[in-house]
Amino acid sequence: MNKRSFLKSLGLLAATGPILGLDFPKVSTSSTLLPKALLRGQTVGIISPSAATADRMEFTYVKEAMEALGLKVKLGENLKNRFGHLAGTDEERAVDFNSMFADPEVKAIVCLRGGSGAARILPLIDYEIVKANPKPLLGYSDITAFHCALQSQAGLISFHGPNGSGSWNSFNSNQFQQLFFEQKLLTFKNEIGKGDDLVAKGNRIQTLTAGSVEGKILGGNLTVLTALSGTPYYPDFQDAILFIEDVGEDPYRIDRMMSTLKLNGTLGKIKGFVFGQCSECKPGSGYGAFTVDQIMDQYILPLGIPAYIGAMIGHIPRQFIIPVGARVRLNASSGTLTLLENVFINS
Repeated sequence: MNKRSFLKSLGLLAATGPILGLDFPKVSTSSTLLPKALLRGQTVGIISPSAATADRMEFTYVKEAMEALGLKVKLGENLKNRFGHLAGTDEERAVDFNSMFADPEVKAIVCLRGGSGAARILPLIDYEIVKANPKPLLGYSDITAFHCALQSQAGLISFHGPNGSGSWNSFNSNQFQQLFFEQKLLTFKNEIGKGDDLVAKGNRIQTLTAGSVEGKILGGNLTVLTALSGTPYYPDFQDAILFIEDVGEDPYRIDRMMSTLKLNGTLGKIKGFVFGQCSECKPGSGYGAFTVDQIMDQYILPLGIPAYIGAMIGHIPRQFIIPVGARVRLNASSGTLTLLENVFINS
C-alpha cells in the first residue's frame, strides 16, 4: 500500500469511526509535559513503528551512529519484523513503542525510519505509560503521527528530526549533542551554502510576512498532519506556530492539503508559520500548474502573521531537530526559531 492510498483509508476510518462504533480515545491535554533529560552513556531504544526496511545494514547504521554519539543501544523486540510494507503487525509495533516508554533502562526513543503506517497504531499506544515515563522520542516524516498524538493525548514534547537510519553528518550530530546533552536554548537558523558561486543559493529563506512572534510550535509532515484532521490525535493549534514540510508531492496535492488546514480551522488559529523544504515537489505536466511558492502565498499571506519559507526542515540531509510542543520565538525577517525555555526536566 503506498502512502497516498493509505492516507485515504485513514481519512475514511476517521470519518466512519463513530458510525461503526469504533472506540477512539477522547483524552486530551492542554498542559505541557517535559521529557527527562538524556545524558551521555545512557541507553536509547530503537524502534521501527512505521514501514519496514529492505536494507539490513540500516540496523547496523543506527546502532553505530548512536554509539558514536556516546549512547548505548537497545533494539526493539520486533524491530526487524515485517508485515506487508510495515515493520511488523500493528500490535507488534505498538508493543515496541509502549515497552520502550515503560522500560526504566531506556532514556530516549529513536525511530529507525518513517514511510507509512504510524497512524495505524495510535489507538494502541498506552498514553498513561507515556505520561508516567516522559522521555524524548526522535524522528520525522511519518513519525509526525506520533508527534501529534503525544501532544494531543499526553502533552509531551517530542522531537522532529533525523531518523535513526538517516544522515548523522556533523550538522545533525552537533545539534543533537547541543540540544540533548548540553540542553542549550538553540536558535535554529539555516546554514547557507555558497560554494564557489557569486551568490549563495543553498538553504535560502524567503520572508512572506515580516515580524516576530512567540508561541508553541506544532506540525510536521504536511501529508501525515492533514490525514489526522478530524481525529482525536490532531493537536490544538490555537495561538501556535505551525511548521510543515513534505516530499514527492505534486503542488496540486500541496494545495489540497493547505485547503484542508484552512477548512479545518488550523490556519485561522495560528500566530506564526514556517514552511520547511518540499523535496521533489515540482509541478507535473499540465496546463497552468501552481508552484509551491504560489500556493504558500495564497494561503499564508492573507493571514497577516509572521511567516517564512525555506527552513532546514524536511527530507533533507541536514535538518533542524524541532522540539514539538516547545515555546519558541519565530523571527520571520531573519528566518530563525529560538527556544525560549528548557525542554527537559533533569531526573
